[in-house]
Amino acid sequence: MGDLRVEELSAKTIVAANGLTLRPGQEQYVTPVSYSANDAYLNPTTTWARVVLDGDEVVGFVRGNFDPDNPREEFRSCVWRINVDAGAQGRGVGRFAVRELANEARTRGFETLHVIWEIGDDGPGDFFRRIGFVEVGETEYGEIIGKLAI
Repeated sequence: MGDLRVEELSAKTIVAANGLTLRPGQEQYVTPVSYSANDAYLNPTTTWARVVLDGDEVVGFVRGNFDPDNPREEFRSCVWRINVDAGAQGRGVGRFAVRELANEARTRGFETLHVIWEIGDDGPGDFFRRIGFVEVGETEYGEIIGKLAI
């Protein structure tokens, strides 16, 4: 990978972000049920969405949520969504995206970052564990809640 950077979504990048491809079998893990259920209650002012660029090419997307007043701890500072293009997976794009999100969380006064993932062979659990998330519980839907000290 060249020089990775994050940028806010724009008319130029949103189409590319929507066109990111996944490896076969990953589609079912893109949005955990818990996130879908909570989407209706998301406050747009607490959402942090960025594309990850390698040069001028959009290679990933990361969305976080920062809501210190959320009644559920795992939704106060969390990775809401992360997508890395199939051709860019395994090259540090996801790690970079989470690191940028963690930096933003720190600037907002958070000491941890959470993520929720579904269990499965092609799911993101191994990725999140590799970059330091520790399993701390389960949702009411049986998904894993991970926590990263930042």
